Amino acid sequence: MNTDFDLLLAGAGHSHLGVLRLWASRERPMGRIGLVSAEPHAWYSAMMPGLLAEHYQTRQCRVGLPKLCAAAGVEFVQGTLVALLPDTPELLLATGETLRSTWLSLNLGSLPRLPEQSGDGMELLSVKPFADFIRRWQQWQETPEPVAILGGGAAGVELALAMAGREPELHLFSADDLLTGHQPRLRRIALKHLQRAGVQVHEQSPIQAVHGNTLIGDGQIRWRGRRLVVATGPYPLEWLRESGLRLDSRGFIEVTPALQSRSHPHVFASGDCASLPGAARNGVHAVRQADVLATNLGRAAIGQPLRHYHPQTHSLALLADGHGGALLSWASLTAEGKLLGTWKDHIDRSFMRRHGADD
Repeated sequence: MNTDFDLLLAGAGHSHLGVLRLWASRERPMGRIGLVSAEPHAWYSAMMPGLLAEHYQTRQCRVGLPKLCAAAGVEFVQGTLVALLPDTPELLLATGETLRSTWLSLNLGSLPRLPEQSGDGMELLSVKPFADFIRRWQQWQETPEPVAILGGGAAGVELALAMAGREPELHLFSADDLLTGHQPRLRRIALKHLQRAGVQVHEQSPIQAVHGNTLIGDGQIRWRGRRLVVATGPYPLEWLRESGLRLDSRGFIEVTPALQSRSHPHVFASGDCASLPGAARNGVHAVRQADVLATNLGRAAIGQPLRHYHPQTHSLALLADGHGGALLSWASLTAEGKLLGTWKDHIDRSFMRRHGADD
């Protein structure tokens, strides 16, 4: 394969899905363009709890990348990224192959940070990458056992509500109060649903380590078991620290409002891997950044002025309750009910139709 490109899209996050969709319906930038992804499918994070709760089938929750790339006139390259040399720029794959490009766009996502582990008495299952998570979760279902979930944010709450009743015992550990950053009423609503579902919630219970089959927090044993799902907040990919890109204090790529690297103007970054003031790391911002990114990747190549992404002050959060309903949080507004679940389902299915969900 010729490894030289004019533009490479690294990663198949929500921003790049939107870019591909837009280019499929309008003129894309000139030159040879490729998209690199470890998996041939991109998973829609908002539908993962519904998949676990058996409200959706696998094919409804993922997009076939080769088909979407073909529609956009983009080459699909399957490979796992292990390093980046931004000065060239070059992408290094796990196979040892090197891809070169004039322009580069990174939509790499993030991973939950796993607690330190000693011994092999407990299996740690990260919610990302989604493909690995779903495969292992389905294997767990063949022999149900007690499960602990680490993470008291929206992801942890949704997963707990989706898994409830499918395991003999379920514990949810939150380092702070549940759903910190949202309105206190949303926490109270979530606790009501979790209690009703039989989930044992442990707030203000940070977990620092896993020793054998025990969870350790503040020097004390918090739980014993053999299965742990990790759904903590976003943590940057480790190899980015060695890339030479300008990163923030946590290790995310610093970008301008044009989604352009502050240290390497020929590199763009969006979604969870990027650091932009005012843009929280969630799917809402990643989706909204797609239009600006698609425009700027075309303009940058021909020297035209770039557009800016302006994060909205408030983002809508709809949390699946595991039974077809949803919990809503927007600014100071909170609500719950079946109608909100129907609305969430409509939003999610519409997103998948636009991007060509698997048939």
